[in-house]
Amino acid sequence: MAREYARTDRVGQQIQKEIAVILQREIKDPRLGMLTVSAVEVTRDLAYAKVFVTFFNDDQSKVKESLAILNDAAGFIRSLLAKTLRARIMPNLRFEYDKSLVEGVRMTTIVDQVIAEDERKAQTTDEQDEASTDKQED
Repeated sequence: MAREYARTDRVGQQIQKEIAVILQREIKDPRLGMLTVSAVEVTRDLAYAKVFVTFFNDDQSKVKESLAILNDAAGFIRSLLAKTLRARIMPNLRFEYDKSLVEGVRMTTIVDQVIAEDERKAQTTDEQDEASTDKQED
């Protein structure tokens, strides 16, 4: 029987929490702005970890700049992480942009637009039906 909750998942969650604290308290680069650690994927051998981040600012050039800053600081963040986690193996960190939040907002906007358009069409159809009913009664 397979385990329901793998060790790599537990390690990933702990790394996510600790990196979020480190980014909030230790990294003082004003170019980063507001960011959130949305997920961490750790390899089975715990050698590498992909850290997915989302940014408050959606500008692609600033996102690329922020990712470059984070990847440059990955060694420093890893050393701080090693002090707090006390793990035998500390994974190499690679920061990546998580597009899921932006895609979710985009899809919600599209759905809202389609619903509003359907309501407008239904209202127009109802008005036309009422007008044709009034003409028939005359």
